[in-house]
Amino acid sequence: MPSLKEQPTLNDFQQYVHALEEERGFTEQTVLMKCLLMGEEVGELFRAIRKQEHIKMDKNGTQVGAIDEELVDIFIYLCAIANRYDIDLEEAFRQKEIKNSQRRWE
Repeated sequence: MPSLKEQPTLNDFQQYVHALEEERGFTEQTVLMKCLLMGEEVGELFRAIRKQEHIKMDKNGTQVGAIDEELVDIFIYLCAIANRYDIDLEEAFRQKEIKNSQRRWE
């Protein structure tokens, strides 16, 4: 099993996810498959938030996960999708924030 170093960078997370996918046999999953799986995880996150915010839910529905776990699942899929397109998320983040800093927020 791959290991994640202490105080990892965003690139370290991407490399870790790549190694996990290789180990678990997920490298053949397409971007579309990853997007669909991530969408399911977003739904699970919303259910977890509904539970936390005490919004009525079907008591007989599926079990609700914890918010932190659902966020991590989404993050893993996000890294996997970025890896499929050879996107360095840290660099993309920095470049996008340069653009965002030039926008007018009202």
